[in-house]
Amino acid sequence: MALTSKLTGACWGLALLGMLLASTAARADAVTDWNGAACTILSGAHLNAARADRVLAIMHTAMYRAARASSSQAGVDLDAALAASGRTTLLAQAPSEQAAIEAAYQSALAKARADPGARAAGIAAGQAAAAAVLAARSEDGASLDMAYQPGGNSPGEYVPTMQEIAPVLVHWGRRKPWLMASADAFRPPPPPALSSAAWARDLQEMRDFGGRNSTRRSAAETATARFWAANSPLIFFNLARGVAQMPDRSVLRNARLYAALAQAIDDTTIAVFDAKYHYRFWRPVTAIGRDDPAWTPLLDTPPHPEYPCAHCAVASVVATVLQAELGRASPPLLETSSPSAAGERRQWHSPAAFSQEVALTRIHGGVHFRSSTEAGTALGQRIGALAASSFRLGRD
Repeated sequence: MALTSKLTGACWGLALLGMLLASTAARADAVTDWNGAACTILSGAHLNAARADRVLAIMHTAMYRAARASSSQAGVDLDAALAASGRTTLLAQAPSEQAAIEAAYQSALAKARADPGARAAGIAAGQAAAAAVLAARSEDGASLDMAYQPGGNSPGEYVPTMQEIAPVLVHWGRRKPWLMASADAFRPPPPPALSSAAWARDLQEMRDFGGRNSTRRSAAETATARFWAANSPLIFFNLARGVAQMPDRSVLRNARLYAALAQAIDDTTIAVFDAKYHYRFWRPVTAIGRDDPAWTPLLDTPPHPEYPCAHCAVASVVATVLQAELGRASPPLLETSSPSAAGERRQWHSPAAFSQEVALTRIHGGVHFRSSTEAGTALGQRIGALAASSFRLGRD
């Protein structure tokens, strides 16, 4: 069950800054500081969520490498290494935000050791780690130029839902993953056949609960669906702060956690868009609109195919990674905020709780069928388990 509080829309920007500062005062470390700063900076750069996820994966991978290098050598300042790796990766990926990046960098350096030699060694270590990761990902396929090729109009086939916006991220499933052997390594099975009982169930549930004027969906369910309409890295990465701020955690361990989480999220978006453009399944507004043109979903329909659910997959991979890091430890209170709900803050007592909530909201929002939410959740679990194993999460 989630606990909620609300901020006015006019206060959202100030509240976001305040939350970042408050979390720092509660003794976040350089890793969580940079994550919060980077999420805000990338929002200013107007990158879509998938592209921002890629930048964060590059940054946190470089920061983890820098943390390992500086922790294994005497006379290398860790804060300086993390600051330099964060600055270098962000400047390369979001040059339009140079002023904000430099401000974050100077703030981080102020916490570094006064010893100029240790600081210089840390900066060099951070820059080297960033350069290595940037070089390794320079040909990962993010810059491919692939236009959407329209298909037919047969039942079940995806039809673009926004006249003014072409389907996006057509090429994202062609990218080189971080952890998976290939983009289709965990591709889910096909969506249910239109003659199946599962499809009949999904369609009726969507008619009942997903429409803007639904009388079956409660006011609380409507509010929660609008909360999760937000699609930015910060809404998911905020959930990791509760784990990162648990007692007796080292900066190196948090660097590992955030690198694992960022790579897992980026791989999840790769896998999701591989499957979306492989199956090209229709959206609820198209499926129901054939018989009921007046039906509209509660939320705006995203400009890409329906199956599998991306929100569900990302929420699931975050939950799986955080649970792996926690192991048998009691989870802290997990919290995040949403700009699509006027800054409302919600809290959960376990990673599984927020993942389950996200899946349900995509049905109530009228943008995903239940089978799609189940496929997305299962996909996130598989990639999260791979990340947990690859990074040996839950171990000191």
